[in-house]
Amino acid sequence: MTTFEAADFYHLDDLLTPDDCRLRDDVRQWVDARFLPIVAQHYRDGTFPMELAPELAALGVFGPGIKGYGCAGLGNVATGIIMRELERGDSGLRTFASVQGSLAMMAIYLFGSEEQKKRWLPAMAKGEKLGSFALTEPDFGSNPGGMHCRAVKTKPPKAIDSTARKNGSATALSPMS
Repeated sequence: MTTFEAADFYHLDDLLTPDDCRLRDDVRQWVDARFLPIVAQHYRDGTFPMELAPELAALGVFGPGIKGYGCAGLGNVATGIIMRELERGDSGLRTFASVQGSLAMMAIYLFGSEEQKKRWLPAMAKGEKLGSFALTEPDFGSNPGGMHCRAVKTKPPKAIDSTARKNGSATALSPMS
């Protein structure tokens, strides 16, 4: 496989620090070596390579902007660099990391109790626990505050289907895996 050379029309790479460049190169090399060779088959199979989660975690892509709790504690530029390189591999790969780090982990970091932070964030940063976020109610799109569906703890956990339509749109909740 040839080495990827990104077009840098705006000369943004000139603005990066040496640490930012190393981070970009590390994530870029991982995408080239570990993800790109398998993405086409996963696309055909309708699957995602969950076995790569620990490798992604080792790169610091889960909750990169969170300080403490086993997270990388990087700034916004570094977080953007990570997401840009993952997106280059596949939008599903970037979404996986972004949902884990921004929607699931950041919500715990900003709004969780100290006990919740200590319980979930280190394991999520390592890719041992994975969060999910679903907005599929037909009436509210990306407005979680307007959703009608509410979680109810059951054993075993199950999907909640309060507003399903014939087209398959329903709210599905999953436990932390």
